[in-house]
Amino acid sequence: MSWDEAREVARPIRLTVFVEEQRVPVEIEWDDEDAKSIHALAYDTQGAAIATGRLLPDGHIGRMAVLQAWRGQGVGGAILERLIEVARERGDREIELFAQTHAIPFYRRYGFVENGEVFEEAGIPHQAMRRML
Repeated sequence: MSWDEAREVARPIRLTVFVEEQRVPVEIEWDDEDAKSIHALAYDTQGAAIATGRLLPDGHIGRMAVLQAWRGQGVGGAILERLIEVARERGDREIELFAQTHAIPFYRRYGFVENGEVFEEAGIPHQAMRRML
């Protein structure tokens, strides 16, 4: 969905995961890329939003966030698979992301491979990863 459609439910998830839990400065969490991106959301059986992620026009997947109570239950994988599907449907040949280093094994399970050196973003070590479609 568009950012206009996703904003109201995606923002609280990202604030909880990135700003509150991971201490990412709030001023760098929000950028102009949200308005240009396709957003995916996951909901629980009661209709509450529990996870989000975005696909930028250049094939970059980012802002993958799952509320703590739902981690390890396949929700993040469902978001990632949907974003991969959207990228494939629009004709992208390759997608990339910047994985927090603790999440590298998760992204490997979905066919992503490391590309380049580990770098720091918002005080958190990241690894660029890529997947051909």
